[in-house]
Amino acid sequence: MDFRKTEEQELLLESIRELVERNVPENYIKECDEKCLPLTKLQEALIESGFIMIGIPEEYGGTPVDVTTMVLIGELLSSLGVGHSMLSNALQVDDALSFCSPEQQKIIMHELLTTGQNAFCLGITEPQAGSDNSAIATTAVRRGDGKVVINGHKCFITNADRAPYIMCVARTENPSDPKHQFSMWLVPMNSPGIKIEHMQKVGIRMSTLCDVYLEDVVVEEKDLMGKDGYGFIQLMKNFEVERLIIAASSLGMAEGAYNDAVAYANQRVQFGKPIGSFQLIQEKIVRMAIKLENMKNIVYKTAWEKDNNLDIGISSALAKLYCSEAAFEVCDDAMQIFGGIGYTAEHRVSRFWRDSRMHRIGGGTNEIMVHVAGRAILKKHK
Repeated sequence: MDFRKTEEQELLLESIRELVERNVPENYIKECDEKCLPLTKLQEALIESGFIMIGIPEEYGGTPVDVTTMVLIGELLSSLGVGHSMLSNALQVDDALSFCSPEQQKIIMHELLTTGQNAFCLGITEPQAGSDNSAIATTAVRRGDGKVVINGHKCFITNADRAPYIMCVARTENPSDPKHQFSMWLVPMNSPGIKIEHMQKVGIRMSTLCDVYLEDVVVEEKDLMGKDGYGFIQLMKNFEVERLIIAASSLGMAEGAYNDAVAYANQRVQFGKPIGSFQLIQEKIVRMAIKLENMKNIVYKTAWEKDNNLDIGISSALAKLYCSEAAFEVCDDAMQIFGGIGYTAEHRVSRFWRDSRMHRIGGGTNEIMVHVAGRAILKKHK
């Protein structure tokens, strides 16, 4: 297992870094965060440069790369304060190739290539079904004429107001088998009967959070994603990749906060000398560096496992659990090094701090990660 970047990866990452620094200045990122707006300039630059094609299969007009390369790109973008775009697109590509029909794949890849935005939002969580996905109450009832009627309420849905489709997990008519009660449907967001309400949140403000109400929404059998009755099983596979993506994004945020804090410690003078010369500050920086090394090891290892078609059920849960907690600790220490200015909106370290906190909740809470990984580890060693 070689964690060294290839020459091609180094050149790619440097080109993306230059593109972001040239087209997406920090004052623009700050404005988008304050106004809860998408990073339109970033999406436009990625499309114009052709970078948006990375990770999309060649037959759809893209440039295929391995999971490790996508993780490296996501890590970089998150460290620059503009994460969540290409990383979440990587999840959509994986879902499309794993579950979708050829026609659905064309729709999804076209949206990703032409807009740079997610083709669909993830319609999973419900008021009574957060960590307990088996409590999903949204129903999909077949009428008998090739049409399917969906009713339900989804909540905490990211970018539901921007995505043209929703991947809706709904309960179907198979109550006899608990493992096959759910199916996935690719539902157009402009379908009659869909209503969206915005929710306010603390961080990751450049993406939106919504309640989605589905009342007698009619779809067709062709809108089924994957196998009928296998929605829950497909959802578990979706979570594995999503958790790796969250871990990579957490790593990137921590790197951004760490780099800013180290630079500040060298520049900020108190008592006649740089604060980095004081041992307590040095201890914080050293412990932050250790956490970053650990995060890289577990993220890169999990990405390597995915690339080599190994099961990442345990690895992705462990990566998400550790990286989300370690990243917040790194961001918190970075804020402490900055002192008062770090707690204001004047510096992006406060944004890293706010945004990284979400990662201990999204993709399954960290308490659920303990349950998922712990149960699997014990079963593996029976």
